[in-house]
Amino acid sequence: MLDELRELYQEVILDHGKNPRNFRHPDDANRHAHGDNPMCGDQIDVFLKIDADGRITDVAFQGKGCAISTASASMMTEVMLGKTEAQARLLFENFHEMCTKDDPHVHEGVDEDAMERLQVLSGVRQFPMRVKCATLAWHTMQAAVEGDNKASSE
Repeated sequence: MLDELRELYQEVILDHGKNPRNFRHPDDANRHAHGDNPMCGDQIDVFLKIDADGRITDVAFQGKGCAISTASASMMTEVMLGKTEAQARLLFENFHEMCTKDDPHVHEGVDEDAMERLQVLSGVRQFPMRVKCATLAWHTMQAAVEGDNKASSE
């Protein structure tokens, strides 16, 4: 079973890494943040359009990075669309714990379907140097939600 999960992990990373979803700069984005991982050189810009009710109506990214960084950003844009700012914060917290803790706490109210889709990225926890690659887009999205213009994986 572990081999099957590892194979799925690799397939999803390769698919999203080579064919990232929402890789663009929307003209009508009203939130933006730039993320930088100085350890490996990954850089990303996350663009959000948040409506008056605090709901993410568009999310996209651009940048350059390794396959894990790109795949994580691509998957993040898919699960963030339609979420409120509060739901985005909760997903960030859960995703970060999933990537950094052996026994992550699942916070009440989190989108369980989204977390299940993101589960393939939990394998980075076994490779501490890759955790920052997987979480850079998420830190950058969180900065954009909060109205900050910059994020770092440091």
